[in-house]
Amino acid sequence: MHNFRTHTCGALRKSDAGSSARLSGWVHRKRDHGGLLFVDLRDHYGLTQLVIDPESEAFATFERLRVESVVRVDGEVVERSAETVNPNLPTGEIEVQATAVEVLSEAAELPLPVFGEPDYAEDIRLKYRYLDLRRETLHKNILLRSQVINSIRRRMVEQGFTEFQTPILTASSPEGARDFLVPSRLHDGQFYALPQAPQQFKQLLMVAGFDKYFQIAPCFRDEDLRADRSLEFYQLDMEMSFVTQDDVFAAIEPVLHGVFEEFANGNTVTAIDQDRRFENDAGETFAHKGFPRLTYQQAMRWYGTDKPDLRNPLKMQDVSDHFRGGGFGIFDRILGANPKHAVWAIPGPKAGSRAFCDRMNSWAQGEGQPGLGYIMFDDEAGKGPIAKNLGPERTEAIRQQLGLAAGDAAFFIAGLPKDFAAFAAAARTKVGTELELIEGGTFEFCWIVDFPMYEWDEDNKKVDFSHNPFSMPQGGIEALNTQDPLEIMAYQYDIVCNGYELCSGAIRNHQPETMLKAFEVAGYSAAEVEAEFGGMLNAFRYGAPPHGGLAPGIDRIVMLLAGQTAIREVIAFPLNQQGEDLMMQAPAEVSERQLKELHIRVQKPIKA
Repeated sequence: MHNFRTHTCGALRKSDAGSSARLSGWVHRKRDHGGLLFVDLRDHYGLTQLVIDPESEAFATFERLRVESVVRVDGEVVERSAETVNPNLPTGEIEVQATAVEVLSEAAELPLPVFGEPDYAEDIRLKYRYLDLRRETLHKNILLRSQVINSIRRRMVEQGFTEFQTPILTASSPEGARDFLVPSRLHDGQFYALPQAPQQFKQLLMVAGFDKYFQIAPCFRDEDLRADRSLEFYQLDMEMSFVTQDDVFAAIEPVLHGVFEEFANGNTVTAIDQDRRFENDAGETFAHKGFPRLTYQQAMRWYGTDKPDLRNPLKMQDVSDHFRGGGFGIFDRILGANPKHAVWAIPGPKAGSRAFCDRMNSWAQGEGQPGLGYIMFDDEAGKGPIAKNLGPERTEAIRQQLGLAAGDAAFFIAGLPKDFAAFAAAARTKVGTELELIEGGTFEFCWIVDFPMYEWDEDNKKVDFSHNPFSMPQGGIEALNTQDPLEIMAYQYDIVCNGYELCSGAIRNHQPETMLKAFEVAGYSAAEVEAEFGGMLNAFRYGAPPHGGLAPGIDRIVMLLAGQTAIREVIAFPLNQQGEDLMMQAPAEVSERQLKELHIRVQKPIKA
């Protein structure tokens, strides 16, 4: 017989009744039922119920053992009576009558319980993560992560992609977040950087003549943390040569759709075989299959965010014309103060009660806003202060534009859209949530396309890149030479699912002269570009194919599939929101000897 087990704790079935078994695992739970001791024994594979008779030599041992102790048990497999079968367990038709036990490792008093998974302070959970990982939900999440990555890797290979590995120690590169720097012992005063993404390397692989690359890539960004962001994360990094934007979409959609369908657990997934129409900001209409597409401007105008949750059917509309020169003085003055000011309306079907509107107004005040204007509609006319001052004709025009009826309401936000968009998006979500309009049981995907190439940096009073500096501007170098930079669109795109950005990507700027001009528009000299990106720029001078790609986030994909709202719930050993590893006590000070080897002296900031 094997030293530790003949079966796992999830393997025994009714057909094994009458045989002997040896099991090893953790004591999950103990119950004393009238002299008989029942013990749930747990391992990676499942649970098996043990029964220990008071006459057994194992009884005294189990009676004194703390839960989570590790034991080896010998016993006979017995079929349970019909009334004691547990249909919720694969092993629920049998139990093991223990005859002998050996304690392999005795557990001390636990700092947090495993059985029952009660809520516990996050700092305790992270400090004792190895105990937290024994809990069923988290254990399943980590297994799900492995299965998802395996599925992604298989699907990418089936699509004709080849897996490569790119360096972890590389050069610092301005890609939107702070780098993690690694001092070099061999090169005094010089530093490596951990990659924010394998951006330049994957483009260089295309220049090297490889056609379809992918990698499950570790990435590092020294940025502020939140529930769906960490200092270190993994992404499905991919790049393709000789492709258009549509080619990239056609390659990644079956992968993401397939993975989400495989692990959907009963949820539906946006279809990719459906004929769709896409109308861009210029009014041009295109037919396509795959996920729905929205331009950046459409997403901001309708949803207030470039990460819209399409499970919420509410669409905002610009109703500025109905307020301009009208009787509602506050909005009229706001519109007159700046030609860029606007009034947006959020429709509220069945929200036309005073209680609901007052509740929304109080919520807005709790968000730091002066309030949230509204109009309630009934069979005769609009009601509320705005309707009273605006007049019946303009109020009716708003109702018709929004497609509202009696019993509905509309909520209004006024000012500079780029300043109020985030609040408008939150208000749309709040209205949809309160009215129970957000569809459950579905993963709603969409593409966001046509991002602005540049934006205005108010702090530095200059034009800067708004997204990825290596993207190809729509219109190429001619657009860079002739158009207002703030009107140039880029071949940049995001995938969004249920309000979460899953990935960003772009068709790359592979032409040296176009790349230099793009950086010049953003205020970078040719010498600066040569110094920062000389490796890639020089490579382009020796013949570079048109290429593009993207990088979906593994952590966020698994988070959505696991039904979680924080990526820490799908990472085995995550950092806390202060960027600390409470289990391994990192970051930590290092010895003077180590610092001297690196020629570094630590100068801590002077505290006021």
